[in-house]
Amino acid sequence: MKDIILIGRQGSGKGTQGKILAEKFGYHIFETGSALREMAQQNSELGQQVKEITGRGDLVSNEIVMAIVREFLAKLSPSTPVIFDGIPRSEVQRESLELELKKANRDWQALEIRISNEEAVHRLLKRAEIEGRADDNITAIQKRLENFETHTQPILDIWAERDLLVAINGKAKIDLVHAAVVKALVLV
Repeated sequence: MKDIILIGRQGSGKGTQGKILAEKFGYHIFETGSALREMAQQNSELGQQVKEITGRGDLVSNEIVMAIVREFLAKLSPSTPVIFDGIPRSEVQRESLELELKKANRDWQALEIRISNEEAVHRLLKRAEIEGRADDNITAIQKRLENFETHTQPILDIWAERDLLVAINGKAKIDLVHAAVVKALVLV
């Protein structure tokens, strides 16, 4: 199976769909956000730096993220499929991730779960109420959505031009989105 780069606006349901795919098909998940939140909980200089950066809604440096990716891939069998959730978020990160995957001799496909900015804000504020996540405040949400438009959307355009991107509508109920994801992945 190919690795999947699961991409979309924050709140699109990437994490939920990734977990379902992992359970059903045996993927391992690399979820950038949780890896960074875990690091932000550490009482280290790097942990505090990550906490400050993510609290503002800004992007963590590519070097930090790629070091985490390399460590993750090194622990896996080459035959174990991976879902990358929340990466890449910039052109430099796209190039770096593609290079890391090439070095590791891994095939991949990008899958975008599309929702509007309005839907993303609604979902993220609801998630903040339920989970109490500090990085889901309106200021940080708006900054992350701006970052998506500025830094991530161009990546999607590149992958679409290279026929490496499949996009599905993420606004439907979880089971319907999952059915569309499975159908899209069968077609690739």
